[in-house]
This record gives sequence, C-alpha cells and structure tokens, in this order.
Amino acid sequence: MTLHGLIFRYSAFAVLATLANLGTQRVVFLLGDGPLVFVAALVCGTGMGLVLKYLLDKRWIFADTGTGLRAHGRKFSLYTLMGVVTTAIFWGTETAFWAIWQTDRMREVGALLGLTVGYVTKYQLDRRFVFTDSQLGARA
Repeated sequence: MTLHGLIFRYSAFAVLATLANLGTQRVVFLLGDGPLVFVAALVCGTGMGLVLKYLLDKRWIFADTGTGLRAHGRKFSLYTLMGVVTTAIFWGTETAFWAIWQTDRMREVGALLGLTVGYVTKYQLDRRFVFTDSQLGARA
C-alpha cells in the first residue's frame, strides 16, 4: 500500500469511528442531560469508536492476520492502552469546548478536534507498540 493510500484509508476509518462515536453519544443524550448523562455519552461513544477502529485498523491498516482469543485479547489490550492518552486528549478537548460554550455544536467541534489530534497520535503508538509484526504499518 502506498503512503497516500494508507493516509486515505486511515483517515476514512477515523471518520467512520468518529461518526460511530458521536452517533452513539447522541443516542445516549436522548436519555436526558446533566453530568451523569454526559459521562455516559463519552464512555459509550468512546467504546463504540474503539471497537470499530480496532477491527478496521487490524485488518486494513496493519494487515494483522492473528486470530483467536489470545491474539485478539493481547492486541486489543495494547490497542486500548495506547488509546488511554489519546482518549484523554479527546475527552479533555470535548469537555473544554462544552464547558466554555455549553452548546452541543461546540461540544462536537471540540470532539472532532480532539479526535483528530488523538488519531494522529494513536497511529504512531499503534505502529510502534501494538502491531509490531505488521508489514503495512511498519513502512509508513
């Protein structure tokens, strides 16, 4: 895969995961508002985006062919661990935008900004620490 193809594919998957994340948040926000609903929306949205992005990255970005519970469990655990820092970037940015402007539109702008910075950082972490046996991810 070319570098441009990798960037396009990774960006497309980031968009899909972002849409899944924000869509899940919107569903949770149908339950109401307030701090508990906000936290529930962040957690549920992040979980949905995480699982979708892992499955897409594993197969289509890093060409990881490992199968079985042990292989998936180890890689998903590392993938999730690498996401802790990037999730803090995302949550912090989204929360700051919500706290400052207190509108759904600005909260989502903050989420998009945080997710963008987070995904760029996450690719580098995943390439170096999670999918270390990958041929595709190692070339970029």
